[in-house]
Amino acid sequence: MRKLKRVAALCLATVMAFSLCACGDGGSGKKNQTSSDASTSVNSNLNVGVFYYTYSDAYISSVRTALDTQLKNAGVTYQDYDANSNQTTQNEQIDTAISQGTNLLIVNLVTTGSVDASSLIIEKAKAAGIPVVFFNRALAPDGEDADVLSSYDKLAFVGTDAPEAGHMQGQMIGNYIVDNFDAIDLNGNGKISYAMFKGQEGNVEAIYRTQYAVEDANAILEENNLPDLVYFDSSNSDCYQVDLDGNWSATAANNYMVTNLAQYSEANGNMIELVICNNDGMAEGVISALNDKGYNLGDGKSTVIPVFGVDATDAAKQYIADGKMIGTIKQDADGMAECIASLTTNIANGKDLMADTDSYNKDATSTNKIYIPYAEYKGE
Repeated sequence: MRKLKRVAALCLATVMAFSLCACGDGGSGKKNQTSSDASTSVNSNLNVGVFYYTYSDAYISSVRTALDTQLKNAGVTYQDYDANSNQTTQNEQIDTAISQGTNLLIVNLVTTGSVDASSLIIEKAKAAGIPVVFFNRALAPDGEDADVLSSYDKLAFVGTDAPEAGHMQGQMIGNYIVDNFDAIDLNGNGKISYAMFKGQEGNVEAIYRTQYAVEDANAILEENNLPDLVYFDSSNSDCYQVDLDGNWSATAANNYMVTNLAQYSEANGNMIELVICNNDGMAEGVISALNDKGYNLGDGKSTVIPVFGVDATDAAKQYIADGKMIGTIKQDADGMAECIASLTTNIANGKDLMADTDSYNKDATSTNKIYIPYAEYKGE
Protein backbone atom coordinates (compact mmCIF):
# COMPACT_ATOMS: atom_id res chain seq x y z
CA MET A 1 0.00 0.00 0.00
CA ARG A 2 1.14 3.41 -0.72
CA LYS A 3 2.51 5.44 2.10
CA LEU A 4 -0.01 7.83 3.57
CA LYS A 5 0.50 11.42 2.58
CA ARG A 6 1.31 13.41 5.62
CA VAL A 7 -0.44 16.69 6.15
CA ALA A 8 2.45 18.54 7.75
CA ALA A 9 2.91 20.90 4.86
CA LEU A 10 -0.78 21.67 4.64
CA CYS A 11 -1.06 22.19 8.37
CA LEU A 12 2.00 24.48 8.35
CA ALA A 13 0.50 26.57 5.59
CA THR A 14 -2.73 26.88 7.48
CA VAL A 15 -1.01 27.65 10.76
CA MET A 16 0.73 30.56 9.03
CA ALA A 17 -2.68 31.82 7.92
CA PHE A 18 -4.40 31.48 11.27
CA SER A 19 -3.47 32.51 14.79
CA LEU A 20 -4.07 29.59 17.08
CA CYS A 21 -5.94 30.05 20.32
CA ALA A 22 -7.22 28.10 23.33
CA CYS A 23 -7.48 24.46 24.25
CA GLY A 24 -10.00 21.73 23.39
CA ASP A 25 -13.53 21.51 24.64
CA GLY A 26 -12.89 18.43 26.76
CA GLY A 27 -16.20 16.98 25.61
CA SER A 28 -18.22 19.97 26.79
CA GLY A 29 -19.41 20.91 23.31
CA LYS A 30 -17.92 24.40 23.54
CA LYS A 31 -16.26 25.86 20.50
CA ASN A 32 -12.51 25.88 20.12
CA GLN A 33 -11.98 29.47 18.96
CA THR A 34 -9.19 30.71 16.73
CA SER A 35 -8.31 34.17 15.58
CA SER A 36 -7.30 34.97 12.01
CA ASP A 37 -5.15 37.40 10.12
CA ALA A 38 -7.48 39.63 8.10
CA SER A 39 -4.72 40.30 5.56
CA THR A 40 -4.53 36.64 4.46
CA SER A 41 -6.39 35.21 1.51
CA VAL A 42 -7.44 31.91 3.06
CA ASN A 43 -10.92 31.20 4.34
CA SER A 44 -10.69 32.74 7.81
CA ASN A 45 -14.42 32.10 8.33
CA LEU A 46 -14.16 28.32 8.38
CA ASN A 47 -16.28 26.94 11.22
CA VAL A 48 -16.18 23.16 11.54
CA GLY A 49 -18.66 20.88 13.25
CA VAL A 50 -17.35 17.40 14.11
CA PHE A 51 -20.13 14.93 14.87
CA TYR A 52 -19.22 11.65 16.61
CA TYR A 53 -21.57 8.71 16.91
CA THR A 54 -20.43 8.33 20.52
CA TYR A 55 -17.53 9.51 22.64
CA SER A 56 -17.53 6.21 24.56
CA ASP A 57 -16.12 4.10 21.70
CA ALA A 58 -12.41 3.55 22.43
CA TYR A 59 -11.28 3.84 18.82
CA ILE A 60 -13.48 6.86 18.12
CA SER A 61 -12.05 8.47 21.24
CA SER A 62 -8.58 7.99 19.74
CA VAL A 63 -9.67 9.58 16.47
CA ARG A 64 -11.23 12.48 18.35
CA THR A 65 -8.06 13.13 20.33
CA ALA A 66 -5.94 13.03 17.18
CA LEU A 67 -8.34 15.15 15.13
CA ASP A 68 -8.69 17.76 17.87
CA THR A 69 -4.91 18.10 17.85
CA GLN A 70 -4.77 18.35 14.06
CA LEU A 71 -7.48 21.02 13.90
CA LYS A 72 -5.94 23.03 16.73
CA ASN A 73 -2.54 22.91 15.07
CA ALA A 74 -4.14 24.08 11.84
CA GLY A 75 -5.77 27.00 13.64
CA VAL A 76 -9.27 25.87 12.66
CA THR A 77 -12.34 26.83 14.67
CA TYR A 78 -14.27 23.65 15.46
CA GLN A 79 -16.84 22.17 17.79
CA ASP A 80 -17.22 18.51 18.75
CA TYR A 81 -20.62 16.87 19.24
CA ASP A 82 -21.50 13.57 20.95
CA ALA A 83 -24.62 11.88 19.51
CA ASN A 84 -24.44 9.19 22.20
CA SER A 85 -25.44 6.52 19.65
CA ASN A 86 -28.67 8.30 18.67
CA GLN A 87 -29.20 9.25 15.02
CA THR A 88 -32.01 11.67 15.82
CA THR A 89 -29.72 13.47 18.25
CA GLN A 90 -27.02 13.72 15.60
CA ASN A 91 -29.47 15.09 13.03
CA GLU A 92 -30.62 17.75 15.48
CA GLN A 93 -27.03 18.64 16.33
CA ILE A 94 -26.28 19.15 12.65
CA ASP A 95 -29.35 21.34 12.20
CA THR A 96 -28.32 23.48 15.16
CA ALA A 97 -24.72 23.73 14.01
CA ILE A 98 -25.71 24.85 10.51
CA SER A 99 -28.10 27.43 11.92
CA GLN A 100 -25.23 28.79 14.02
CA GLY A 101 -22.89 29.21 11.07
CA THR A 102 -21.05 25.90 10.79
CA ASN A 103 -19.81 25.67 7.21
CA LEU A 104 -18.03 22.29 7.14
CA LEU A 105 -19.54 19.09 8.52
CA ILE A 106 -17.32 16.18 9.60
CA VAL A 107 -19.64 13.28 10.42
CA ASN A 108 -19.17 9.91 12.08
CA LEU A 109 -22.61 8.52 11.20
CA VAL A 110 -24.61 6.89 13.99
CA THR A 111 -26.74 4.53 11.89
CA THR A 112 -23.97 2.85 9.98
CA GLY A 113 -24.78 1.49 6.55
CA SER A 114 -28.01 3.47 6.29
CA VAL A 115 -28.70 5.26 3.01
CA ASP A 116 -31.60 7.09 4.66
CA ALA A 117 -29.40 8.43 7.47
CA SER A 118 -26.48 9.46 5.26
CA SER A 119 -28.69 10.93 2.52
CA LEU A 120 -30.59 13.09 5.00
CA ILE A 121 -27.34 14.63 6.26
CA ILE A 122 -26.14 15.15 2.69
CA GLU A 123 -29.37 16.98 1.88
CA LYS A 124 -28.82 19.22 4.90
CA ALA A 125 -25.31 20.04 3.66
CA LYS A 126 -26.58 20.63 0.11
CA ALA A 127 -29.29 22.99 1.30
CA ALA A 128 -26.68 24.99 3.20
CA GLY A 129 -24.18 24.79 0.33
CA ILE A 130 -21.42 23.46 2.59
CA PRO A 131 -19.04 20.47 2.28
CA VAL A 132 -19.46 17.28 4.30
CA VAL A 133 -16.79 14.72 5.18
CA PHE A 134 -18.05 11.40 6.52
CA PHE A 135 -15.62 9.06 8.27
CA ASN A 136 -15.26 5.59 9.74
CA ARG A 137 -18.88 4.36 9.53
CA ALA A 138 -20.39 3.22 6.22
CA LEU A 139 -22.91 5.38 4.36
CA ALA A 140 -24.75 2.46 2.76
CA PRO A 141 -24.79 -1.34 2.72
CA ASP A 142 -21.55 -2.88 1.51
CA GLY A 143 -21.01 -2.26 -2.19
CA GLU A 144 -24.05 0.03 -2.48
CA ASP A 145 -22.56 3.40 -1.58
CA ALA A 146 -21.51 4.63 -5.04
CA ASP A 147 -24.81 6.46 -5.58
CA VAL A 148 -24.57 8.14 -2.17
CA LEU A 149 -20.97 9.18 -2.74
CA SER A 150 -21.80 10.68 -6.15
CA SER A 151 -24.89 12.54 -4.95
CA TYR A 152 -23.04 15.72 -3.96
CA ASP A 153 -19.92 17.36 -5.36
CA LYS A 154 -18.80 18.60 -1.94
CA LEU A 155 -18.74 15.17 -0.31
CA ALA A 156 -15.92 12.86 0.82
CA PHE A 157 -15.62 9.69 2.86
CA VAL A 158 -12.58 8.62 4.88
CA GLY A 159 -12.66 5.06 6.16
CA THR A 160 -11.16 1.63 5.75
CA ASP A 161 -11.43 -1.31 3.38
CA ALA A 162 -13.81 -3.32 5.57
CA PRO A 163 -12.65 -6.88 4.79
CA GLU A 164 -8.98 -6.02 5.30
CA ALA A 165 -9.06 -6.10 9.11
CA GLY A 166 -10.82 -9.46 9.17
CA HIS A 167 -8.34 -11.00 6.77
CA MET A 168 -5.36 -9.64 8.72
CA GLN A 169 -6.78 -10.79 12.02
CA GLY A 170 -7.55 -14.26 10.67
CA GLN A 171 -4.04 -14.65 9.32
CA MET A 172 -2.52 -13.51 12.60
CA ILE A 173 -4.71 -15.90 14.59
CA GLY A 174 -4.07 -18.85 12.28
CA ASN A 175 -0.31 -18.40 12.37
CA TYR A 176 -0.32 -18.04 16.15
CA ILE A 177 -2.32 -21.23 16.62
CA VAL A 178 0.00 -23.19 14.32
CA ASP A 179 2.99 -22.08 16.39
CA ASN A 180 1.33 -22.70 19.77
CA PHE A 181 -1.33 -25.36 19.21
CA ASP A 182 -0.47 -27.68 22.10
CA ALA A 183 -0.24 -24.84 24.62
CA ILE A 184 -3.60 -23.41 23.51
CA ASP A 185 -5.36 -26.81 23.58
CA LEU A 186 -5.91 -26.83 27.35
CA ASN A 187 -8.09 -29.95 27.51
CA GLY A 188 -5.93 -31.88 25.05
CA ASN A 189 -8.81 -32.87 22.77
CA GLY A 190 -6.97 -31.84 19.61
CA LYS A 191 -9.29 -28.93 18.88
CA ILE A 192 -9.28 -25.22 19.75
CA SER A 193 -12.47 -23.88 21.34
CA TYR A 194 -13.03 -20.18 20.61
CA ALA A 195 -15.37 -17.32 21.53
CA MET A 196 -16.23 -14.45 19.17
CA PHE A 197 -17.45 -11.03 20.24
CA LYS A 198 -19.21 -9.04 17.52
CA GLY A 199 -19.53 -5.29 17.87
CA GLN A 200 -22.80 -4.57 16.10
CA GLU A 201 -25.30 -6.33 13.89
CA GLY A 202 -25.44 -4.84 10.40
CA ASN A 203 -22.12 -3.04 10.72
CA VAL A 204 -20.02 -3.92 7.68
CA GLU A 205 -16.76 -3.83 9.66
CA ALA A 206 -18.19 -6.16 12.29
CA ILE A 207 -19.59 -8.50 9.66
CA TYR A 208 -16.30 -8.95 7.84
CA ARG A 209 -14.20 -9.17 10.98
CA THR A 210 -16.50 -11.87 12.36
CA GLN A 211 -16.41 -13.80 9.09
CA TYR A 212 -12.81 -13.59 7.97
CA ALA A 213 -11.13 -13.85 11.35
CA VAL A 214 -12.43 -17.40 11.55
CA GLU A 215 -12.39 -18.33 7.84
CA ASP A 216 -8.82 -17.19 7.26
CA ALA A 217 -7.58 -18.74 10.51
CA ASN A 218 -9.19 -22.04 9.52
CA ALA A 219 -7.59 -21.89 6.07
CA ILE A 220 -4.16 -21.66 7.69
CA LEU A 221 -4.98 -24.48 10.10
CA GLU A 222 -6.10 -26.69 7.23
CA GLU A 223 -2.89 -25.96 5.34
CA ASN A 224 -1.02 -27.24 8.36
CA ASN A 225 -3.21 -30.35 8.80
CA LEU A 226 -4.84 -28.99 11.93
CA PRO A 227 -8.59 -29.03 12.69
CA ASP A 228 -10.81 -25.99 12.28
CA LEU A 229 -11.69 -23.78 15.22
CA VAL A 230 -14.76 -24.92 17.16
CA TYR A 231 -17.18 -22.38 18.63
CA PHE A 232 -17.39 -22.99 22.37
CA ASP A 233 -21.22 -23.03 22.59
CA SER A 234 -22.69 -25.58 20.18
CA SER A 235 -26.21 -24.25 20.84
CA ASN A 236 -25.30 -20.83 19.37
CA SER A 237 -25.71 -21.20 15.60
CA ASP A 238 -24.51 -17.62 15.00
CA CYS A 239 -21.14 -18.50 16.50
CA TYR A 240 -20.76 -15.05 18.09
CA GLN A 241 -22.06 -12.88 20.92
CA VAL A 242 -23.05 -9.36 19.92
CA ASP A 243 -23.20 -6.07 21.79
CA LEU A 244 -26.97 -5.58 21.64
CA ASP A 245 -26.54 -1.82 22.18
CA GLY A 246 -24.24 -1.61 19.15
CA ASN A 247 -21.53 0.15 21.15
CA TRP A 248 -18.74 -2.45 20.79
CA SER A 249 -18.28 -2.03 24.52
CA ALA A 250 -15.98 -3.55 27.10
CA THR A 251 -18.97 -3.84 29.42
CA ALA A 252 -20.97 -5.99 27.02
CA ALA A 253 -18.03 -8.32 26.36
CA ASN A 254 -17.20 -8.54 30.06
CA ASN A 255 -20.78 -9.46 30.95
CA TYR A 256 -20.85 -12.18 28.32
CA MET A 257 -17.45 -13.56 29.29
CA VAL A 258 -18.24 -13.68 33.00
CA THR A 259 -21.35 -15.71 32.20
CA ASN A 260 -19.42 -17.94 29.80
CA LEU A 261 -16.68 -18.73 32.31
CA ALA A 262 -19.23 -19.79 34.91
CA GLN A 263 -20.02 -22.79 32.69
CA TYR A 264 -17.01 -23.21 30.41
CA SER A 265 -13.88 -23.83 32.46
CA GLU A 266 -10.81 -25.99 32.80
CA ALA A 267 -12.48 -27.76 35.73
CA ASN A 268 -15.33 -28.77 33.43
CA GLY A 269 -12.96 -29.75 30.64
CA ASN A 270 -14.54 -27.30 28.19
CA MET A 271 -12.58 -24.09 28.73
CA ILE A 272 -12.72 -21.36 26.08
CA GLU A 273 -9.21 -21.57 24.66
CA LEU A 274 -9.09 -18.52 22.37
CA VAL A 275 -11.04 -15.27 22.10
CA ILE A 276 -11.58 -13.12 19.01
CA CYS A 277 -12.95 -9.59 19.43
CA ASN A 278 -14.14 -7.18 16.76
CA ASN A 279 -12.44 -4.33 18.59
CA ASP A 280 -10.01 -3.70 21.43
CA GLY A 281 -12.69 -2.29 23.71
CA MET A 282 -14.41 -5.67 23.79
CA ALA A 283 -11.03 -7.35 24.23
CA GLU A 284 -10.50 -5.25 27.36
CA GLY A 285 -13.77 -6.53 28.80
CA VAL A 286 -12.81 -10.12 28.03
CA ILE A 287 -9.39 -9.76 29.62
CA SER A 288 -10.94 -8.30 32.77
CA ALA A 289 -13.18 -11.37 33.07
CA LEU A 290 -10.23 -13.69 32.50
CA ASN A 291 -8.18 -11.82 35.11
CA ASP A 292 -10.93 -12.44 37.67
CA LYS A 293 -10.52 -16.17 37.06
CA GLY A 294 -6.72 -16.04 37.33
CA TYR A 295 -5.90 -15.99 33.62
CA ASN A 296 -3.88 -13.46 31.58
CA LEU A 297 -2.46 -11.73 34.64
CA GLY A 298 0.74 -10.71 32.87
CA ASP A 299 2.83 -12.17 35.67
CA GLY A 300 4.64 -14.75 33.54
CA LYS A 301 3.04 -17.55 35.58
CA SER A 302 -0.69 -17.54 34.89
CA THR A 303 -2.17 -19.36 31.91
CA VAL A 304 -2.77 -17.02 28.98
CA ILE A 305 -5.92 -17.47 26.94
CA PRO A 306 -5.03 -15.90 23.56
CA VAL A 307 -7.11 -12.75 22.99
CA PHE A 308 -7.11 -10.84 19.70
CA GLY A 309 -8.71 -7.49 18.86
CA VAL A 310 -8.81 -4.69 16.32
CA ASP A 311 -7.83 -1.00 16.60
CA ALA A 312 -4.48 -0.99 18.42
CA THR A 313 -5.75 1.35 21.11
CA ASP A 314 -3.29 2.51 23.75
CA ALA A 315 -4.89 0.14 26.27
CA ALA A 316 -4.53 -2.81 23.90
CA LYS A 317 -0.90 -1.97 23.21
CA GLN A 318 -0.24 -1.96 26.94
CA TYR A 319 -2.03 -5.31 27.37
CA ILE A 320 0.14 -6.78 24.61
CA ALA A 321 3.29 -5.36 26.20
CA ASP A 322 2.21 -6.83 29.55
CA GLY A 323 1.57 -10.29 28.07
CA LYS A 324 -2.19 -10.15 28.68
CA MET A 325 -3.19 -10.01 25.02
CA ILE A 326 -1.61 -11.54 21.92
CA GLY A 327 -2.28 -9.12 19.09
CA THR A 328 -4.52 -6.61 17.39
CA ILE A 329 -5.01 -5.01 14.01
CA LYS A 330 -4.11 -1.34 13.93
CA GLN A 331 -6.89 0.89 12.69
CA ASP A 332 -4.88 4.04 12.22
CA ALA A 333 -6.60 6.75 14.25
CA ASP A 334 -3.78 9.21 13.60
CA GLY A 335 -3.82 8.47 9.87
CA MET A 336 -7.57 8.93 9.69
CA ALA A 337 -7.36 12.21 11.61
CA GLU A 338 -4.53 13.46 9.39
CA CYS A 339 -6.52 12.71 6.26
CA ILE A 340 -9.63 14.47 7.57
CA ALA A 341 -7.47 17.43 8.59
CA SER A 342 -5.96 17.50 5.10
CA LEU A 343 -9.42 17.75 3.55
CA THR A 344 -10.32 20.43 6.08
CA THR A 345 -7.28 22.53 5.21
CA ASN A 346 -8.21 22.20 1.54
CA ILE A 347 -11.46 23.97 2.33
CA ALA A 348 -9.69 26.47 4.58
CA ASN A 349 -7.37 27.37 1.72
CA GLY A 350 -10.12 27.67 -0.86
CA LYS A 351 -9.19 24.46 -2.67
CA ASP A 352 -11.38 21.65 -3.92
CA LEU A 353 -12.25 19.21 -1.13
CA MET A 354 -10.37 16.33 -2.78
CA ALA A 355 -7.33 18.35 -3.86
CA ASP A 356 -3.89 16.78 -3.32
CA THR A 357 -5.25 13.37 -2.33
CA ASP A 358 -3.76 11.24 -5.13
CA SER A 359 -1.35 9.47 -2.78
CA TYR A 360 -4.17 8.02 -0.68
CA ASN A 361 -5.71 4.63 -1.35
CA LYS A 362 -9.09 5.20 -2.99
CA ASP A 363 -12.04 3.04 -3.87
CA ALA A 364 -11.96 1.85 -7.47
CA THR A 365 -15.45 3.19 -8.20
CA SER A 366 -15.55 6.34 -6.05
CA THR A 367 -12.65 8.78 -6.18
CA ASN A 368 -14.01 10.64 -3.15
CA LYS A 369 -13.79 7.52 -0.95
CA ILE A 370 -10.42 7.24 0.80
CA TYR A 371 -9.17 4.11 2.53
CA ILE A 372 -6.77 4.31 5.49
CA PRO A 373 -4.89 0.97 5.60
CA TYR A 374 -4.83 -1.42 8.52
CA ALA A 375 -1.66 -3.00 9.93
CA GLU A 376 -0.89 -5.97 12.13
CA TYR A 377 0.24 -5.13 15.67
CA LYS A 378 1.81 -7.64 18.08
CA GLY A 379 3.97 -5.21 20.03
CA GLU A 380 6.81 -2.83 19.35
